[in-house]
Amino acid sequence: MQDSLDEISDEALVGQICGGDRQAFACLVNRHGIRFRAIAMRTCGNQMMAEEMVQKAFVKLWTRPDRFDREKAKFTTWFHRVVVNRCLDELRRKRPEPMPEGYDAADTRPGADTLIGQESGAKHLMTAMALLSERQRNALTLSYMDGYSNSEAADIMELNIKAYESLLVRARAKMRELLGRKKTDLLSAFA
Repeated sequence: MQDSLDEISDEALVGQICGGDRQAFACLVNRHGIRFRAIAMRTCGNQMMAEEMVQKAFVKLWTRPDRFDREKAKFTTWFHRVVVNRCLDELRRKRPEPMPEGYDAADTRPGADTLIGQESGAKHLMTAMALLSERQRNALTLSYMDGYSNSEAADIMELNIKAYESLLVRARAKMRELLGRKKTDLLSAFA
């Protein structure tokens, strides 16, 4: 009987499943199970979840085979959508990650006194930067605040690397001059 089922189309097998034919269902599972597990794995990225979603999709096929309409789609097209939708629905569910046993993170945020000192330092720093030429201010901003490498910043400013690095040296020297005694505290960000 199995040999005769192997020659029947997927759509005809679903018709037999509507009549409760377990062998037709087993044939479809054997024919497409591996393929749809691979699709589910690519969709959800988790082997166990992929197997579970394909199993649930096949259970849906067994319990509600009438949901498939051979006039609208091929079986494989319809079932592909069923499997992918199950995977996506599962991925959308919010699941809290369990915390490791004994986890109790200390609050590492800075205290109010530190924040006030940082704000004051930032004001001094911004005031000094405002006194720089636009090119020097841009060079410092690109390298130290925006995180670009010297090469990338030179390209942005349309300078060769040596010219950019020279501009950066002059900008830092001018900042030291403008900030005077506070330079050790404030320029640590530029070190």
